[in-house]
Amino acid sequence: MTTDIMTPRHATTDSALWLHRVAPVDDPVARLICFPHAGGSASFFRDWGHRVPRIEVYAVRYPGRAERLAEPVATDLRELARDIADAVAQLADRPIALFGHSMGAPIALETAAALEARGVDPVHLFASGSRDAPYPSPEDWSDPDDEDDPAVIERLLTLGGTDPELAADPEFQELVLPYVRADAQMFHAYSPGSTPHSAPSVRCPVTTLTGDADADADCRPWSELTTGGVRAEIVRGDHFYLVARAPYALIHKTLATESVASDG
Repeated sequence: MTTDIMTPRHATTDSALWLHRVAPVDDPVARLICFPHAGGSASFFRDWGHRVPRIEVYAVRYPGRAERLAEPVATDLRELARDIADAVAQLADRPIALFGHSMGAPIALETAAALEARGVDPVHLFASGSRDAPYPSPEDWSDPDDEDDPAVIERLLTLGGTDPELAADPEFQELVLPYVRADAQMFHAYSPGSTPHSAPSVRCPVTTLTGDADADADCRPWSELTTGGVRAEIVRGDHFYLVARAPYALIHKTLATESVASDG
């Protein structure tokens, strides 16, 4: 549910700077805030407008890429989430749901915590490309500083979601690799880094969505990170299953129920 909204940390935060409305929806029953993966941008969700009936979709614009290429990249995941929450809170006249893919899932988690701290309760959090499992052990977590450019590109291609011909373009590499590396470093510093158990506990229910062929899913103990319950959904595909089969129906079914409940 949405309760009294506290004043944001940055009252002057421009929500349009941080959030791209994919398509306007008249009288939406809820708003869905979508968080891209590492190296991703708001354009990843450009086809989501009007695909979930009566849900208004917004895609998060991370700094340091696309429209915000001239800005410094984010280096602290929690601080990034608090800034996003400042923008999202301005849209909380309707129920808010969060959808984060891969790195976007923990950013959505931290954003949910920041929203709840100011009295805005998201109705649901969708953790895509993530599963309810213990954090990986430190020895299984590669340091992004140890990878050269070819290794980073190979990693992008292995995960999927990046066109091989585009990835081979030197101009693409010059433009994209800096913020891909920055995202990896930010994520590495957040978890499972030195303080993995400092992740917040939230109240909203969580649905994890993981491809049945995803060997690179984010592992996070979601059942310990929310008091709202966790539902696990296994879908057909790899880490970027949602490129070909975005889970519109599942999102609609979930939010049609919970947005109504939040109004009750």
